[in-house]
Amino acid sequence: MLRKLLPFTLLLTLACGRLKEPTDPLGGSGEPIDPTATFTRVQNEIFTPTCAQLGCHDPLGRQESQILSPGRAYANTVGVPSVEMPQLARVTPGDPANSYLYRKITGAGITGDRMPQNLTPLTTAQIKLVRDWIRRGAPND
Repeated sequence: MLRKLLPFTLLLTLACGRLKEPTDPLGGSGEPIDPTATFTRVQNEIFTPTCAQLGCHDPLGRQESQILSPGRAYANTVGVPSVEMPQLARVTPGDPANSYLYRKITGAGITGDRMPQNLTPLTTAQIKLVRDWIRRGAPND
């Protein structure tokens, strides 16, 4: 009897393992995605007040050739290779763990400094907002 159940158990275990999302530095893989995590919120709550400051990711500073000012941020992030790790896109829709922007704000698996540089790190809620926007597929809404 046990021999008959072993292939089924193995198949079930493998299938379940493939359905799991990769874990991220915050361990949010099992949390539901916040449907209010929009690009507009990321822009208004994080990019504009924190990242697009003069000398950083604004049109003048262009740190790492990235501009996060309103009207330019989306085109400079989603699907664009990062400068520091070109094998990773700045934002890979649906995949925060392989999005360099997400890694930079969590400080996991990066080169250079955690962002925002020389400022207080983003809050857990702000990081979750970015993560959930990416998990939603990084729509331009």
